[in-house]
Amino acid sequence: MSAVLSVFRREFGAYFATPLAVVFLVIFLVLASAFTFYLGNFYESGQADLQAFFSFHPWLYLLLAPAVAMRLWAEERKSGTLELLLTLPLTPWQAVLGKFLAAWAFLGVALCLTFPMWITVAWLGKPDHGVIAAGYIGSWLMAGAFLAVGGALSAATRSQVVAFILTVVVCLLLLLAGFPMALDLVRGWAPMPLVDALAGLSFLTHFQAITRGVLDLRDLVFFGLCIGAWLWATVLVIDMKKAD
Repeated sequence: MSAVLSVFRREFGAYFATPLAVVFLVIFLVLASAFTFYLGNFYESGQADLQAFFSFHPWLYLLLAPAVAMRLWAEERKSGTLELLLTLPLTPWQAVLGKFLAAWAFLGVALCLTFPMWITVAWLGKPDHGVIAAGYIGSWLMAGAFLAVGGALSAATRSQVVAFILTVVVCLLLLLAGFPMALDLVRGWAPMPLVDALAGLSFLTHFQAITRGVLDLRDLVFFGLCIGAWLWATVLVIDMKKAD
């Protein structure tokens, strides 16, 4: 556990060692606010909730989470520090987990900085705070799933640009799997169990269920298994690259 914490502290501190962290946080907050108040018609809806805020999070993470994940391993491989990292007294699992937790915590900081949104809606009306809290939990879990996907793809290439593009494409497919339009295309030729299974793989489907205020164990387990599976894939990729 100490090895994981050492990697975590090293990686988390590295985010704030350059102005890029501030730039990322500013972009995240500006886009989140713009989507909520302008595209989401926050004031016009006349409802004291943050549904307009959370509804744009999948698309916000689709652009920003890959930008964080692309440097997790591609940068290590390109600079040649991956071999040095793996010679330290820690296992690939510990290195993967430490890096992932640091990136996840960084996105957690960005999400926490949107807390004035919660204060604003509480000042304007009487919202259901349980629903809002569930929305934040669901948003953070979805961010972790995006990062886990990006970490595995980052480990597979030396190019951060390639890692970014691959992560966007894969995460977009995982989002679109829950869209009615996509399900209708499959429903035309596939049996219903397959359609239901496809919908069950969608980040969007599980995230929307949580933002309704229902912390269903199935949705929590889905994100947990998704994160675990992609982290395991990252370890396998690193082991293969190390063998090369």
